[in-house]
Amino acid sequence: MGLFSCAGDAARNKNQADDQTYQADVIVYGGNSAAITAAVQAARMGKSVLVVSPDKHLGGLSSGGLGFTDTGKKEVIGGLAREFYHRIYMHYQKADAWQWQKQEEYGNKGQGTPAIDGSERTMWIFEPHAAEAVFEDFVKENKLKIFRDEWLNRETGVKKENGKISSIQTLSGKTFTGKMFIDATYEGDLMAAAGVSYHVGREANSLYGEEYNGVQTGVLHHDHYFKTNIDPYKTPGDKSSGLLPLISAEDPGVKGEGDKKVQAYNFRMCLSNHPDNRVPFPKPEGYDPARYELLGRVFASGWRELFRKFDPIPNRKTDTNNHGPVSTDYIGMNWDYPEASYERRREIIKEHENYQKGLMYFMTTDSRVPADMQQELKTWGLAKDEFKDNGNWPHQIYVREARRMVSDYVMTENETVGKKPVPNPVGMGSYSLDSHNIQRYVKPDGYVQNEGDIGIHLKNPYQISYGAIIPKKAECENLLVPVCVSSSHIAYGSIRMEPVFMILGQSAATAAAMAIDKNIAVQDLDYEQLKARLEQDKQILSQPKKAL
Repeated sequence: MGLFSCAGDAARNKNQADDQTYQADVIVYGGNSAAITAAVQAARMGKSVLVVSPDKHLGGLSSGGLGFTDTGKKEVIGGLAREFYHRIYMHYQKADAWQWQKQEEYGNKGQGTPAIDGSERTMWIFEPHAAEAVFEDFVKENKLKIFRDEWLNRETGVKKENGKISSIQTLSGKTFTGKMFIDATYEGDLMAAAGVSYHVGREANSLYGEEYNGVQTGVLHHDHYFKTNIDPYKTPGDKSSGLLPLISAEDPGVKGEGDKKVQAYNFRMCLSNHPDNRVPFPKPEGYDPARYELLGRVFASGWRELFRKFDPIPNRKTDTNNHGPVSTDYIGMNWDYPEASYERRREIIKEHENYQKGLMYFMTTDSRVPADMQQELKTWGLAKDEFKDNGNWPHQIYVREARRMVSDYVMTENETVGKKPVPNPVGMGSYSLDSHNIQRYVKPDGYVQNEGDIGIHLKNPYQISYGAIIPKKAECENLLVPVCVSSSHIAYGSIRMEPVFMILGQSAATAAAMAIDKNIAVQDLDYEQLKARLEQDKQILSQPKKAL
């Protein structure tokens, strides 16, 4: 009886294990815009594909509040990325898409001209829920299988055989086996767990012969710095009183040298000023107005740019981004995020949420905020019809940068500004070299300043190499990395835009499908054949002669 029972238990355990194992040609890890476009492309090329998504909501930042798209030159955005923005346009041609505002009142903001063949109009500005609906439509139409809220076991969950990933396992115990794997996460967790080389932080300018990569003390770009002398001490003029909150006591480092620090994160809040669709800014747990004394001093200095980045999206809403010396970016509080445990990352995300909620509450309630700006801000609140299952708060923090792969080919500042040619392009970028602030420190003169904010305009679009989305062959032969690409910090400042992630997601899946057909490593794929397929699918690999 006991022997029979043990055998039965063993059989049941085997069946349960089998029930937890899933197989496909292509396994995509991630749930953001790059992940979904990669999965769509793999499916359209006839491959079975499974999406293993840590996220419950699909689309990442594109559906997480970043609706005022950082496009750069729109004429170099093609393929599935352009199809996404065309579908956004079609959404806003429907009368029922305009609940809180008349379409003619919003006008044609953010609308592109038709494609060269006149077939597709685009819209580059949109509400979070509209973007999420487009991604869900992609899923339904292509019959994609999505495993949501599935988190990679980063310790023991990646199995490799003969230089290839054979399977990945999630914390819930599910195992996914495939021929090709795509890490489309903002963090690069699968890439790292597979033993692929990567970098976190800024490289020294000397490493790749760059100008804007390393520590940038004394460089002031955009308007995200202290334009007047602001005292950093709790008791002004008294160093012994200690620093105010939000200021680092660390030395910022030597200009041009590298470090392990990453640019600031924030949430791209979707706000509304429609009386029937706004929720008052909540008072976060543990709120302390003293935490925002530095901002109070900025207002006292005469700063008046509070509403500069309340970028309008349809239906009387905003994509609200960081602007000014003290704003929604939680500067210096994310340095450990890229390699942190899931538990620590959740803490960091919650800390960012509390900081940002406290910031908005401070500005609507504290007497240190000028009365006229405070009254205007009180007409705004969180959009009631967005992120309804998360207290109207975005479900995705803006991970502007985490790990970056280090492969045989590295995209640098020199390629983006046109100093060096790019071999084997699989997409294009064009946005400015853009890094948000990385640290807030005390200068030798005793006043506070921000460091790391860079904005370098690019004269022309640039190509992104296939070599930047594949690891070194010795490290992994069946992995593609379209988000945490092989790039220096400052080059990534341009590459890290959502349209580019969609472009590279599609190109990664194309390469994966072709490598499966030929039974070869992704590093051995014939580029001319890859190029032909990418162009067939309307990817843009060189600057068009006529703008789209």
